[in-house]
Amino acid sequence: MGKRTGNGDESLTYKASGVDTSANDRMVDLIRRSTQRTFDTRVLSRHGGFAGLFGLDYPERLLRRNYREPVLVAGTDGVGSKLLLALEHGRVRETGIDLVAMSVNDVLTVGAEPLFFLDYVACHRLVPEQIAEIVGGISDGCTQAGCALLGGETAEMPAMYRPTHFDLAGFCVGVVERRRIIDGQNVEPGDVILGLASSGIHSNGYSLVHKLLARLPKQGDLPVDLGEPLADAVLRPTRIYVEPILALLKRYRRKRVVRAMAHVTGGGLPGNLPRVIPNDCDVHISRKSWPVPPVFDLLRTLGVEEEEMYRVFNMGIGFVLVVRPAFAGSITARLEKQGETVYRIGGVRRGSGKLIWR
Repeated sequence: MGKRTGNGDESLTYKASGVDTSANDRMVDLIRRSTQRTFDTRVLSRHGGFAGLFGLDYPERLLRRNYREPVLVAGTDGVGSKLLLALEHGRVRETGIDLVAMSVNDVLTVGAEPLFFLDYVACHRLVPEQIAEIVGGISDGCTQAGCALLGGETAEMPAMYRPTHFDLAGFCVGVVERRRIIDGQNVEPGDVILGLASSGIHSNGYSLVHKLLARLPKQGDLPVDLGEPLADAVLRPTRIYVEPILALLKRYRRKRVVRAMAHVTGGGLPGNLPRVIPNDCDVHISRKSWPVPPVFDLLRTLGVEEEEMYRVFNMGIGFVLVVRPAFAGSITARLEKQGETVYRIGGVRRGSGKLIWR
């Protein structure tokens, strides 16, 4: 029998209300290695502290250096309802990569080097092994982006989330030299638009993806040959473009050859590329200039108009560069040498800040 309070009710414990602090302690032990493997000499904090400490003056790698006029750059995002599919297929680790990618790719668009990342995991009930898997994926993403997983927070809220469900959010802080900021102001007619291939759907539009996949027959072949299992096609993590883009910017840092960059997220090319283009210019994009991955063909056949597809999804282009025409060929060659697939998808013309399909 539990102890009783003065009004006759049994006294309650935190564990009885659904929060197990001992599970949190075990989880902290499990994620320690995932966190520390992302550290370099600029990380000054120690595991278990209340805040993360990061120094700007500890250069360790070729791309990192002391900054004369450092400007901090921040970005935040989540993974959204892609998490539901990941739970269904038992692939939660990959969502950690998605979480990092969505923020570091945003920070990258202004030419910033991602420095550190922090995450927030909210769940119905804390299962240490599951959280360790998720944080392991976040660590994988940070390793790809070359940034430190400086800290994070886990919240166990059984009254807020359904059993087994969880949500992810995170943010990244980066740095760029003030005179190296890429903001699109130098974009002019004649510039070339290069598109870097996406790894698939990335992390946008999954509310629609869920409804479309529900239309698939329970048995039989898919209406489109994906060349891979369906789960692989719809759950492949968001591509992280940090390493090749930072190397490119370092190579051309004395010449403003990269005029603007855009991360193609929710809204597709029409919703993202015009954001980095001056109001007196238009971007003209040819849909025939790159192959659309089969997963998008599958979604379209399940009941989405083509225009809606391009308004919602990246359609195979995950990151875009606007570059000076004389350097388009050499930039393409350098990016391809680093493993990127690059397409010349269009150009800039005089206009009014719109994207025009051709």
